[in-house]
Amino acid sequence: MVLMTMIARVFDGLPLAASVQEDEQTGKSILEYQNQAKRLFKTLNENSPQRCSIETGSGQYLFHYIIEQQSCFLTLTERQFSKKTAYSFLEDLAGEFHSQYGHKINTATRPYSFIEFDTYIQKAKKTYSDTRGRRNLSNLNTELQDVQRIMVQNIDDVLQRGAVLSELENKSQNLTEMSRKYKKDAESLNATSLAVIAGACGGGFLLILLIYFWVL
Repeated sequence: MVLMTMIARVFDGLPLAASVQEDEQTGKSILEYQNQAKRLFKTLNENSPQRCSIETGSGQYLFHYIIEQQSCFLTLTERQFSKKTAYSFLEDLAGEFHSQYGHKINTATRPYSFIEFDTYIQKAKKTYSDTRGRRNLSNLNTELQDVQRIMVQNIDDVLQRGAVLSELENKSQNLTEMSRKYKKDAESLNATSLAVIAGACGGGFLLILLIYFWVL
């Protein structure tokens, strides 16, 4: 069962669209997984796996995501839900989303700018959740044959690793800034030294001239 679906921009983690299961029993705990998804989006970059499955909720649920054209398409399902079906569902969403909003993604400035895409998500979710509908989807056996080889990771490990990478990136940026400041200070010091040397040489030369003319 598909419980939640979110779409976000990779380079800054901005949520672009979302659809949440409205079942009252699961709805109470979905907020926790929404927050996990938002934190996950913040860890993504150009080096992140293009497809990944991540267990959460003590292994009861799985996040599945794909990255296409700098957008992340993520869904939360029960663990027993077919991984192949989940990725086919995400591929479907990616194709339709980029068809409708591809030219607007980079200019979006506020969260959930394309929340109306929920209508299509709900329609697709019904198709991929229905057993008879899944049997009729021809693309389940094409382009997704390697889905079973996708490693299942743990959400806490992923978020912790993302936090470490973020900290390292901040330290790297600080070192770069310090290096630039040091280079600027060194250049300024060199310029000052040259001016002092030039002044000293000029003063010495003037003194020699004065002595020369005085002696004469």
